[in-house]
Amino acid sequence: MYHTLHNGIRIIFEKQPSNVTCCGMIIDCGSRDEADNEQGIAHFIEHLLFKGAEKRNSRQIINRIENVGGELNAFTAKEETVVYCSILHKYTERAVELIGDIVLHSTFPEDEIEKERDIILDEICSYHDNPSELIFDDFEEQIFDKYLGHNILGTKKILRKIKRKQITEFYQKNYLPEKMAFFIVGNFEFDKIIRWAEKYFVLNENLFEDKNINLKANSRQKTAIYTPATHIFKKKTHQTHCIFGNRAYKYSHPNYLTFSLLNNILGGPNMNSLLNLQLREKHALVYQVDANYQPFTDTAVWTVYFGCDKNAAEKCDRIVRRELQKLCDKPISNSALHRYKQQFFGQLAIANEINENRALNLGKSLLRFGSVKTLPQLHAEFEKITASQLQTVANEIFNEKQISILKYC
Repeated sequence: MYHTLHNGIRIIFEKQPSNVTCCGMIIDCGSRDEADNEQGIAHFIEHLLFKGAEKRNSRQIINRIENVGGELNAFTAKEETVVYCSILHKYTERAVELIGDIVLHSTFPEDEIEKERDIILDEICSYHDNPSELIFDDFEEQIFDKYLGHNILGTKKILRKIKRKQITEFYQKNYLPEKMAFFIVGNFEFDKIIRWAEKYFVLNENLFEDKNINLKANSRQKTAIYTPATHIFKKKTHQTHCIFGNRAYKYSHPNYLTFSLLNNILGGPNMNSLLNLQLREKHALVYQVDANYQPFTDTAVWTVYFGCDKNAAEKCDRIVRRELQKLCDKPISNSALHRYKQQFFGQLAIANEINENRALNLGKSLLRFGSVKTLPQLHAEFEKITASQLQTVANEIFNEKQISILKYC
């Protein structure tokens, strides 16, 4: 069910017979919307939303949900920021009110800005100590421009320079009601959700004391032309960490679902993915290998990651290339394709049974597509995918001449 408030905030609701409600706000703003001197500010603001609002200080914000056993959380991505909550059914109105308060009425206290800055600086240090995570951001920086490619956390140098005025200006330019969608899954009637939203999602036009802020929003930059490249870095690590990858299809591309299926076949979370069977089960060369597909509004990144003993790196490299080429050279048999479709759809259906996943998917789908496809609709679309289509997509994305590589060794 959908509704748009008078101020422009969209609402999407799904009724579920559960004693737990999951709800949140998704904002069409992420690290991609930052200027050069703002790198990390979207993530900084996500932290600061919890540090003070018109009605509450930071401790009161935390206690408002956790005192009744609920969970309040948030994350920042390349193109969106999400604040969400899981809470017992009878406390749902409390969650809706709190999300409205912290998202629409944050006050960004100066002392909290300084404390949270130190916490994020420590988070950056921790992140750099983990090569299996760091390599993904380094790879995105390699294949994308500075807008889409830079790390969501930002850099220590820039983060230290960000002041409250920059924070409030970025917030006012990007936390606009037309860029927000409220999502909720719970056991209510929709008219009650609408009444709560109308009551608690009221904008405060006089929130900030600085009236000279330039409210002209940054335009979301288009990605630069892609040039494949191979980069190898010497690092003091016990393992070799490697990523193969390429740009891929954006959300709205006709091949989006086809490539999602192909990526799952190649290296999804299932133990019988092609890469896991070869690199781990058959040859015992790796503990972890996965293929990931992350679409954006105008492009996407596809990667294969593995970490292995340094002496096994060349063999792992050959096996990955061989598996990619096999998918390009030979169509999957009809019987295998049927099994792969069943598997992928089963994974989606099981994940959708978790209300938190369901709620987050509702919000993102509304934000990106303006609607949500039901599981039967998705099933019907998957059933139409042919082996020939999978092979065509494999030849486009797995083309050896278009693949970039990044290694830590």
